[in-house]
Amino acid sequence: MTINSHCVFRLHVHLVFVTKYRHSVFADRHLTRCEEITRSVCEDFEAELVEFNGEANHVHLRVNFPPKVAVSRLVNSLKGVSSRRLRQELPDLARHYWRTQRLWSESYFARSLGGAPLSTVKQYIEQQNRPL
Repeated sequence: MTINSHCVFRLHVHLVFVTKYRHSVFADRHLTRCEEITRSVCEDFEAELVEFNGEANHVHLRVNFPPKVAVSRLVNSLKGVSSRRLRQELPDLARHYWRTQRLWSESYFARSLGGAPLSTVKQYIEQQNRPL
């Protein structure tokens, strides 16, 4: 729970981003760097990356965010910054997506959390089959 001078809030969203064409391009090192970039972008929005994990073709995030942040703006920034920086820093990803210049599919999944216990969502994210 977060408290500021005007309100008390606890807003969590579960996000899933899928790679363009659902290609299996991520290894552990890609996901590790993606998590670092994602954490940095969240901090810029005064949000908190609570959990991050993924598989070869998608990532799951659980983000705690303030009410002044629109989820769509946060998602656009997370996807845009991570796509650009991962392709710049990791040439194997850049080669794979040289034509489209995009790492992520245009679509994404977002679900507010509150119906399912956070422990259930946490367990689901932790149990992703992260590639080696």
